[in-house]
Amino acid sequence: MVGLKPSEVPPTTAVKCLGAGTAACFADLLTFPLDTAKVRLQIQGENPAAQSVQYRGVLGTILTMVRTEGPRSPYNGLVAGLHRQMSFASIRIGLYDSVKQFYTPKGADNSNIAIRILAGCTTGAMAVTCAQPTDVVKVRFQASVRLGPESHRKYSGTMDAYRTIAREEGFRGLWKGTWPNITRNAIVNCAEMVTYDIIKEKLLDSRLLTDNFPCHFVSAFGAGFCATVVASPVDVVKTRYMNSPPGQYRSPLDCMLKLVIHEGLIAFYKGFTPSFLRLGSWNVMMFVTYEQLKRALMKVQMLRESPF
Repeated sequence: MVGLKPSEVPPTTAVKCLGAGTAACFADLLTFPLDTAKVRLQIQGENPAAQSVQYRGVLGTILTMVRTEGPRSPYNGLVAGLHRQMSFASIRIGLYDSVKQFYTPKGADNSNIAIRILAGCTTGAMAVTCAQPTDVVKVRFQASVRLGPESHRKYSGTMDAYRTIAREEGFRGLWKGTWPNITRNAIVNCAEMVTYDIIKEKLLDSRLLTDNFPCHFVSAFGAGFCATVVASPVDVVKTRYMNSPPGQYRSPLDCMLKLVIHEGLIAFYKGFTPSFLRLGSWNVMMFVTYEQLKRALMKVQMLRESPF
C-alpha cells in the first residue's frame, strides 16, 4: 500500500473542498511555468508587444522568457493563480460528489454517465461564476511581456491588477470572457472528473489495482489527456478574448471567427503540447495529493472526535 489507507468514514463535503483547493494550489506551484508557456503560445501572433519575440515549443518558450524577461517571468500571475485554484478547485472538484449524489435518483446503485456529465458541468459553471476575476488577472499577468527592467509594467501587483481592471474597464472587465470560460471549464470539468471517476471505478471493480497511488496516477493521467483534447479550442478562444484590449473583439464568437479566418483551424490547437504537459502533470499531482489529503484530514477529524 502506497500512502494513507482509505478512511472507513466517507470524507465530508468540507474535507473535500479544503482538500481539493489545497491540492490544486500545490499542483499549480509545480506546473505554473507550463501554463504560462501555454498562454504565450496561444496569443502569439496577436499581441503587438510580443512580435519581436518568437516562441518555439514548451521548453523554448520558457527559456526565451527567462532570457528576455528574467527568471521570475514564468511565474507571472502565480498569486492570482493560487487565488483561482483555492476558490475554483474547491467548488468544481470538492462539490462534484455531492452534486452527483443530488442528481442521482433515489434507490439507484450508481450514477450513470449522463448524471456524472451533468454534475461536472454544474460544478464547473458554479466555480467559474465565483472565480472569474482571478482567472482574468492571472491571464493578464501571464500574457504581459517585459523586455528588460526599464519596460513599462501595467500592474504593480495582484491587488493593483484587480483595482486597475475594475477602474479602467468597469465591473464587467473583471468578468470578461465569463461565457467562454464557463464553456471551457464545463468541458474540462466533465472530461477531468468524469474520466477520472470512471477509470478509477473500472480499475477498482476489475481488481486490476487497489485504491492507492498507481490507481490514482493512471486515472489522473487519462483525465488530463481527455481534458486537453476536448478543451483546447475553447481554451485558445478564452485566452485570446480575456487578454484582448477593449473593442478588439465584439464577442467570443467574433474572436473565434477572426481566429479561423486569419490563422486557420490549426490555431485552435496552439499550445497543445504545453496544455497537455500542464494538464496531464497537474491532474496527476492534484488527484494524487487530493486523495491523500482527504484521508489525512479525515484521520485528523476522527482523532479529534475520539474520546481517547
